Amino acid sequence: MGIVDRIASRVLRLPPATTGYTVERGLRVPMRDGVELVADRYVPDGPPLGTLLVRGPYGRAFPFSLLFATAYAARGYQVILESVRGTFGSGEDFEPMFREVDDGADTVAWLREQPWFTGTFGTVGLSYLGFTQWALLADPPDELVASVVLVGPHDFARATWGTGAFTVNDFLGWSDMVAHQEDPGRLRRLVRQATAARRLGPALDALPLGDAGERLLAGRAPWYRDWVAHPDRRDPWWEPVQLERALDRPRVPVLLVGGWQDLFLEQTLDQYQRLRDAGADVALTVGPWTHVETLSKGGGLITRESLDWLGEHLAGTGTRRRPARVHVHVTGAGEWRHLPDWPPATVDRTFFLADRARLAQAPAGPDAPAVTFRSDPAVPTPSIGGRLLDDRSGGYRDDTALAARDDVASWVSDPLPADLEVLGTPVVELVHGTDVAHVDVAVRLSQVDRRGRSRNVSDGYVRLVPGDDATTPDGGLVRLELDPVAHRFPAGARLRLVVAGSSHPHWARNTGTGEPPETAVRTVASTRTVAVAEGASRLVLPVG
Repeated sequence: MGIVDRIASRVLRLPPATTGYTVERGLRVPMRDGVELVADRYVPDGPPLGTLLVRGPYGRAFPFSLLFATAYAARGYQVILESVRGTFGSGEDFEPMFREVDDGADTVAWLREQPWFTGTFGTVGLSYLGFTQWALLADPPDELVASVVLVGPHDFARATWGTGAFTVNDFLGWSDMVAHQEDPGRLRRLVRQATAARRLGPALDALPLGDAGERLLAGRAPWYRDWVAHPDRRDPWWEPVQLERALDRPRVPVLLVGGWQDLFLEQTLDQYQRLRDAGADVALTVGPWTHVETLSKGGGLITRESLDWLGEHLAGTGTRRRPARVHVHVTGAGEWRHLPDWPPATVDRTFFLADRARLAQAPAGPDAPAVTFRSDPAVPTPSIGGRLLDDRSGGYRDDTALAARDDVASWVSDPLPADLEVLGTPVVELVHGTDVAHVDVAVRLSQVDRRGRSRNVSDGYVRLVPGDDATTPDGGLVRLELDPVAHRFPAGARLRLVVAGSSHPHWARNTGTGEPPETAVRTVASTRTVAVAEGASRLVLPVG
């Protein structure tokens, strides 16, 4: 075990290593079309506890080798770390997610034929490495007996266009990173990452969406324009990356890990609930992390829980050590909590959007005027924190400035007389009107401290469908499910709800013209109304 492994084990507070290991590099794995993928094999010194298969696009070196290979090899597992098609020596071109079902199945067929195969295997990995696990779980081979999916989507169309608006900050940034991840020079790559925000800014702010991205990517990520050009999730083009069927196959025990500020949070919770309902042996851990922080801040706890899960289901060396099926961090309280299920039993508590910018316990009277604001996609309301891929701009942030803008409407409650614990999915119902049919609605719930500083808790976003009442001047109901939370608002704090017409560059702005998002250039500003009389608009919180 090397010095980096030993230091990492101490930092992550992992159980002691049990064995040394060797690495066999550059194994060639044949695919059905003749392409070969490249893999490294980590071999413990003694008889392996089991085999782990890890498939991803980010290379086979640090940090992925440490977190998903050596950490397990040093504790008795044989690990196959494979680069997916088109990355780090594996053949052909990289087409994100589109070939993983077939290539995963072909890798398992190769694995079966190896004299050192242990007869069964498990999988582990995060993000894209989680998607490759869902690709196997879509038609699980008999030898697959355990999976650990960390912040991994099963439906990439939902990840990109799930709100109706393209998640441009996340996936333009990811495309730029992947396009250059094999450039020579570690220092050069680090400089690129450090300057990502400055380089991405002009492309995120420019129109049209497709051309702006292409200028930045310079032909090195051809998949990006394809994503932008297919805004309808029902388009058959997306079918290869929509693996809903994996959630209907409950045979394999699955440990799911998510983050309250992870961009794939809603998919992780959906995976848990659907697998649970199908009768699967499934467990869930959710921490106070962004996507990237899953490895940094969450790495120790997650690796320990993963070792426990694999010990139970793959190695057969231990009994179940989880006190309960669900393990979540309650933000605001700063504590971890074991729960029998998610969401737990709660009661609804309603706050009404009232007049004079009040978030009130009682509805406003019948004469309360509607609240009006103007939204201009040429100068969009900025994103401040939230479930962004880039943890340098995402996560929990001071968003005090958001409520002071003139292109939003906001409501704030009185100081809470006692702690208020929200466990589940907040819902906002707005009676919304507009003079432009093509619009988006962004909603944010924040916590305001005694000094007036605000911090984000939960967001909601939707692109409205022209023809609905909510896209007319007279208005109609918009119901938004905000990000699920486990959060304690302390006594003395206030709740703030902000409604806007955009949150850019988290989501690509709606130009207001109805033209295709890929090519639209002209923008149209809109005037919005939110009705508040007699409780027309409200915030509903699931309170524990």
